[in-house]
Amino acid sequence: MSWTQKTLGEIVNLKRGFDLPSSSRINGPYPVFSSSGQTGTHSEAAVKGPCVVTGRYGTIGQVFFSDAACWPLNTSLYSTEFKGNDPKFVYYLLKTIPWRDYLTASAVPGINRNHVHLCPVCVPDHETQTAISGVLGLLDNKIELNAKLNGYLEEQCEAVANHEKGFAVELSSLCDLVKEKADYNEANFDTYVSTESLLPGKKGRQAPSSLPQTGKVTVYKARDILISNIRPYFKKIWYADRTGTCSGDVLVFRAKQPEQSGYLYSCMRSDAFFDYIMKGAKGTKMPRGDKKQMLTYKVASNPSGATVDFIESALSQASSSSKEKHSLAALRDVLLPKLMSGEIDVSKVDLKQLNSHLV
Repeated sequence: MSWTQKTLGEIVNLKRGFDLPSSSRINGPYPVFSSSGQTGTHSEAAVKGPCVVTGRYGTIGQVFFSDAACWPLNTSLYSTEFKGNDPKFVYYLLKTIPWRDYLTASAVPGINRNHVHLCPVCVPDHETQTAISGVLGLLDNKIELNAKLNGYLEEQCEAVANHEKGFAVELSSLCDLVKEKADYNEANFDTYVSTESLLPGKKGRQAPSSLPQTGKVTVYKARDILISNIRPYFKKIWYADRTGTCSGDVLVFRAKQPEQSGYLYSCMRSDAFFDYIMKGAKGTKMPRGDKKQMLTYKVASNPSGATVDFIESALSQASSSSKEKHSLAALRDVLLPKLMSGEIDVSKVDLKQLNSHLV
């Protein structure tokens, strides 16, 4: 195993992405990537895969990988040129680059690709690159599998809940809008949920740096339903698995009967509910949902025992899968810099044994 000092530009050729206004997009088989990740699909691809994508403006520091053809937007930098290096290794290498050190000092800071191409990096031989990307890839594959399983389970719960027959009542009959407030310094919780941490995939995870230092926050409990009332055309909802606090832009709903919590979450997770919120939303640039109007949404009042039991079982499985997913992500994040620097000798990692643990 040998490592060589090079510049990033000797490893990969980053280029600016392509313009594609939202009005010009046609849903299709090709993922569209912005600086913050996949933001829909298009009927055409701008580049062939494999492709790495990172932020040029906007969100800086996140890196994405596409095996297949895709469309990187002009807010991103992309590359399909890996100069003989393992593409997946390059993807993981880009995750170790100190991107913010290469921001331009302008009104709208961005990454200058010519500058970041000069970033010094240390890379191993191709065989070692493939082994490193193999280890990290196994973890990422299991994380992705868990995410897909969770999505499937929640979709099944949603389908079952929204096909429940019975007398329709307003949400206000089955749940309350939580108004319990506390001073953050007195709340003594380390979990704080903002509208951003309700985005798909984050599930309430919030960076410690974003925790408020002062002010009033809403206190939520496990099995409460958290929804962002900002721009509700984005589906931002979380079924809480712990007690914590959240910003004022996050609404907290609590079932009057605890055994109906999962059922209510599954009803409120539907596109129909978010379409209903948008009908009562106020504002154009940053529309906000109307709290009272949300509570007038109609659901079946008495779900059957079989429906409740199915949903509870499925959501319990999804919660366990989600916790494992985040544990694996934490392990990957610890291993990443150690493998990419050669601190851990990848030749000593038994891929077969690791794979058997992740099946």
